[in-house]
Amino acid sequence: ALETRASPGHTPGCVTFVLNDHSMAFTGDALLIRGCGRTDFQQGCAKTLYHSVHEKIFTLPGDCLIYPAHDYHGFTVSTVEEERTLNPRLTRSCEEFVKIMDNLNLPKPQQIGEQLGTWAPRYERGGTGSLDSRI
Repeated sequence: ALETRASPGHTPGCVTFVLNDHSMAFTGDALLIRGCGRTDFQQGCAKTLYHSVHEKIFTLPGDCLIYPAHDYHGFTVSTVEEERTLNPRLTRSCEEFVKIMDNLNLPKPQQIGEQLGTWAPRYERGGTGSLDSRI
């Protein structure tokens, strides 16, 4: 079975799927390998993302395998312990993390208009409530 954990911050609807024995987690864009999802569009919030990762993902066992939605360097898996200790943004304090995320100044993805057109109406309706549940 999979446990669904709300892990908002990159977007309000981000979720992490955790195997019931806590041996692996599928983190979407919330936690990437040595990185995390952007928070500068799609109603992202750096402070929310920091708390989501620290409270919903970093509380898993250190040997829990982390599978993000994608990676820009070809990596496919990490562990909770590796990210807890080596992630250059998420090893910082919440205040430092927010400052870093607020000052990334990255260009918007080329197809963001199409993506937002698909997802924005759902967010405008206020989402779907709590996403923490068991499947």
